[in-house]
Parts: sequence; structure tokens; C-alpha cells
Amino acid sequence: MSKVCALIRHGAYHQLKNTPSAMQPFALTLEGEHEVRRQARLFGEWLSESGYTLDSVVDASSLLRAWQTAHIYVEELGQFFNNTPQVVCHSELCERSVGAVANLPLEEIERILELDPRFNVAPKGWKSDSHYCLPFDGAESLLQAGQRVANHIMAWQTDETEKSSNRSIKLIVGHGASIRHASFHLNVIKFCDIKRLSMHYGHPVVLDFVGDKVTQLFGDWKQRQTHDVPD
Repeated sequence: MSKVCALIRHGAYHQLKNTPSAMQPFALTLEGEHEVRRQARLFGEWLSESGYTLDSVVDASSLLRAWQTAHIYVEELGQFFNNTPQVVCHSELCERSVGAVANLPLEEIERILELDPRFNVAPKGWKSDSHYCLPFDGAESLLQAGQRVANHIMAWQTDETEKSSNRSIKLIVGHGASIRHASFHLNVIKFCDIKRLSMHYGHPVVLDFVGDKVTQLFGDWKQRQTHDVPD
């Protein structure tokens, strides 16, 4: 059976500088809201041509920026939902957690590691290292976060209570890094693609899962640039 979902990165938000995005609780910027609306309308044009409808339950990360992005999609694409839409938040769709040091600047996190005799100093480039996990309670690696998101998607894929038709798309709104790592676990992209690719703000990547085969129906991955804002 074909199961189609749209993976959407939240819009630009009021992000603290030089701080892991992780659990930052801030809202979308005005420009971020406008870009999400633009992307939703472009997606709506494709929906009109493709004949797809949208699953009435939109899954979103529990962080504010993802919740706002999901609600903008509901507002802009109301006509395409196959029932009254609702946004349901899931903590398992959040970005990689850095645990006890959440929302601290990178320099402060590294200073804490240096001062604690139990820990080694963080390796260079640790923030983008898919395998590295900070040694603090509640922290996880990017690959672990991706597996968490992938598990959520796989649970939806195998849910026997799903009543959506083959022409319905499930919207899943989350975060760039955890979605890319989830896509690796789901065999959508290769491991070497994780650092090469990013996601456009508010832009859906639509994937059709049929057994072990995955087909990309709509949307583009972003080619990562050195000056990109961190996920």
C-alpha cells in the first residue's frame, strides 16, 4: 500500500546566536511566517494539479516554531484537507536534544565540559557530528534524534487504523537536522547526503513509500552552503 507524507522544516524563527537550536522555545519571525505561507501556496498549486488531498491530522514537533508552521499550512490549504484539520504535537518530532545544557551558548557548553573532570573536551565540529552525543543527562546524537523521528514515521506507515486513501498526504512538520537523519534511517537519502543537504524553510519534501521503495513526488532538498543558518 502506498503511504505518502510531506516532511516540512519549520520557518525561520528568533534563534539565539551560537546556540544549538535543540529546544529553543521561540516563535517564527515575521519573514519566517511570510515564507511559510509562500511555500504552502506553492504546494497548494501542486495539490490542485495532482489530485491529492491532505490527511486531516497534521503531526508537528511540540516546539512553537513547528506548531506555528503547521497552523499556517492548515490556514493556507484548508480546502485540500479531507476532513476538519487538526494539529497534533509530538515531542518525538523535536530537534536533537542536548539535554541539561539546552539553550546555552556553544562556548558555555564547551567550557562546562572542560571544567567537569568526568568528561573529555568536545571534539572539533561536535555540533554537526552525526555520531557525537554530549555526556549530559537527556542528550542524544543527531543519529539518535533521526531514529526517533524515523520511528514516528514508521509507526504512521504501519498504523492499521489509518483511514487515509492512497491519494492523501500526511503533513509532518519538524526540524531540518532530525528530518535529514530520519531520512537516512528510512533509506530516503544516503549517509553522505546528510551534511551535503539541508531543507528550505517551510518547504515540503513529499515522499511516497511503497514497501521498501521510496519515490519523491514534490519538493527539493537544499544544497547546503557554508553560510547556512544551523538547523
